[in-house]
Amino acid sequence: MDALTYYIDRGNGRYDPFYEYKTSSVGKDEFYARQLCTYLILRGSQYELISNEMDGKEEILVLKEIGRNLSGEEEKSFRGEGIHIEFRSPNERENYRLLSRIPCDTHFDVLRYLLKDIVDIPQLGKRKVTSTEIDEDRGVYVLYVEEFEAW
Repeated sequence: MDALTYYIDRGNGRYDPFYEYKTSSVGKDEFYARQLCTYLILRGSQYELISNEMDGKEEILVLKEIGRNLSGEEEKSFRGEGIHIEFRSPNERENYRLLSRIPCDTHFDVLRYLLKDIVDIPQLGKRKVTSTEIDEDRGVYVLYVEEFEAW
């Protein structure tokens, strides 16, 4: 794995390179974490992951542009403050209410949450994950979660 490249699906078979990371600047654990996020926020716009591919040593994420990103409640930038995860309500009517925030030591810690359908959030308990995103503008991973009936 040498590079992780985001492409935008422009339609009619046209895919434009959009953003790229090299393993020399971010680790493989971050590459994997990014590949597990169903949404990307970058430069005020929201993008949805539509394909996760590999081509030799290149990891490829194909995105569809959704439009302007809607800000959620109590948004905070984590740039320069390490790795963090926010847990939010998926409900737009609640302004994507902030439920909790946790710091993480590594992207492997983030991967543990991104890989799960049900997460155990400190002080909140178990919640069902509805979607995941990396908010590049704020430097944070966001998991949208809702309550669920235990088995």
